Amino acid sequence: MDQTPQSTTAKPNGGGVANGKSHSHNESTEARERLMGDLKQAVQDAETWLRNAASANSEDLGMVKAKFEDTLRTAKRDLLKLEDSMIARGKMAAQATDHYVHDNPWKAVATGAAIGVIVGLLVARR
Repeated sequence: MDQTPQSTTAKPNGGGVANGKSHSHNESTEARERLMGDLKQAVQDAETWLRNAASANSEDLGMVKAKFEDTLRTAKRDLLKLEDSMIARGKMAAQATDHYVHDNPWKAVATGAAIGVIVGLLVARR
């Protein structure tokens, strides 16, 4: 009985996968850009902190350190978001592949066999 609801939801989800991919792709691109910006800011803050460490008083040093830690926390959060986005995209791709193989088993077998023959020929050439 589990197969009937899955196959019923597979086709609407398959249509949503394309939309989900573009939405997910935009989110991951934005997250990647934020992460890179945050990492650059963290490096700049660390350089400033190290340059000013010898000459700055403890209050200034504490402010720079707090800013650096905040930037680092933000970078970590964006990295986790990017990781989650990539995992979600990977799962969506795996689900789409699974649905395709279930809907077209002979095409999947033929494709796998063709790829196996090509790889076998390439390996045998060496």
